[in-house]
Amino acid sequence: MKILLCVLLLLLASFQAESKTPTDSLLNVLKSEIQKKRFYINEKNGRIEKLKETLSAVSKSDLHDQYALCDKLYDEYKDFVFDSAHVYTLKLIQLSSLMHNLPKHYENVIKLGAIQLACGMFKETFESINQIHTNMLHDSVKLKYYELKSRAYTDVGFYNTDEFYLHSSHTEAIRALDSVILLSRPGSYDRYKYSAELFTISGKIPQAKACYVKLLQSNMLTDHQRAMVANDLSNLTSGSEKERLVTLAAIYDIRSSTKQTLAIFSLGKLYFKDGDLENAEMLLQEALHQAQYYGNRLHKAEIVAILTTLSAQKLIRSETQKNHILTYLIVILGIAIIGTLVISLIVYIRLKRVRHREALVKERNKYLDSINKTLLEDARIKEEYIGYFFNVISGYILKLEKIKRNTERKVKIKNYEELLRLANDIDIKRERHTLFNTFDNIFLKLFPNFIAAFNSLLRPEDQIWPKDNEVLNTNLRIFALMRLGIKDNQTIANILESAVSTIYTYKIRIKSKALVHGDDFENMIMEIKFVDVDDI
Repeated sequence: MKILLCVLLLLLASFQAESKTPTDSLLNVLKSEIQKKRFYINEKNGRIEKLKETLSAVSKSDLHDQYALCDKLYDEYKDFVFDSAHVYTLKLIQLSSLMHNLPKHYENVIKLGAIQLACGMFKETFESINQIHTNMLHDSVKLKYYELKSRAYTDVGFYNTDEFYLHSSHTEAIRALDSVILLSRPGSYDRYKYSAELFTISGKIPQAKACYVKLLQSNMLTDHQRAMVANDLSNLTSGSEKERLVTLAAIYDIRSSTKQTLAIFSLGKLYFKDGDLENAEMLLQEALHQAQYYGNRLHKAEIVAILTTLSAQKLIRSETQKNHILTYLIVILGIAIIGTLVISLIVYIRLKRVRHREALVKERNKYLDSINKTLLEDARIKEEYIGYFFNVISGYILKLEKIKRNTERKVKIKNYEELLRLANDIDIKRERHTLFNTFDNIFLKLFPNFIAAFNSLLRPEDQIWPKDNEVLNTNLRIFALMRLGIKDNQTIANILESAVSTIYTYKIRIKSKALVHGDDFENMIMEIKFVDVDDI
């Protein structure tokens, strides 16, 4: 038994080794950086604490020093913690108002709009944009204004799938990017980055890639900027190159303690798509932690949705692995007992078939339940009407036999007057009335609520009720025949001894007055309940 267990463990280990995908060296670097993220966060928090201490020591009357320190705190928080960035942005707006410096006020409104946009607050972002008068701004601030505007319209276009509004957002984003490029310094980070964005929006992918590659090859980027460029370039590539760029972006995001980021989330989705659930879950959990840390509820909800799907996939994979283990066990046991192997395989195959059949049976049972009552109803209707027509036909055969004997006798004695009187005694109108009356009574016996249900589909002033001497009238009789499954106008006309055009006119006139659409009216007529379908 111990030997058997050892063999099993070796087989399982080899199976896991074969199924494991070799990890890329960059992914190992990313994992290492994730392990060191607390170090980077502590560094940032240390800078923040020093700035806060300095700010607390500044005189309340020294607005300029307060402003400079709050501005630095905003820079530290803007991609780190949304709530704190928001607090210091509002503080900057307050200080610029106290300083009566309108250009700085507008600059801070732009900062407010930027962090609002990061959290998907589109309405608030455009409210901030609409407050600003660009003629009051310095070129460097004006560049940030148009940058914010282009991002806002680009993001709105991404979330808005309506073609009309998408075209409008696309046009506004291009117009804003044109202004950003004009205001940026040649050869600068801004010139290359926003030129690449303009090329991307315009569909000029090779030119956009060239700009991003030029930036990545330069030494003028911060870690945060390098992360953004790598992530943007990844959106223009595919395959292993896309994975490499997104991984680089995620590494630089962690090194810069950037919590408002999409790179690690995008990387997690790539691994999830490739079926590497272990790495995908690790990356998505880190992305969720970053979104929670920053306070981006919209991004957090998106990540949770992906993680939920991933958990389901893990459960499926776990079940699959259990099935594989079961297969190995069967193989090992089969070496000892061939007969057991055959039986086990048969059982395994049958179990799979049973599961499949159980699913089919559940679906079919629902369908059978829905048609069972209809079948019982049809059977009862046929039973009633078959009995009725056998009875009527028997009566008519007896009448015909009697008429035949009388006719033969009177012909033999050449009593033509009596023969004519015999023919005149046959009242076709009365016979038809008797036929319809009998049909009406049997129908209402089967569908006692038919008249009330029929009239519930019409307005009170258009409702059709039989007169005192009627059971059903022609209008009701037409739809009674339809309820029995007779829908062809020619057949109904033959039964009621009317013209097809008359039947068509009756039906169109009634359906035009119905409270529901014509086709729905006929469907609801067919749904009028049989008297005892629930008791059968």
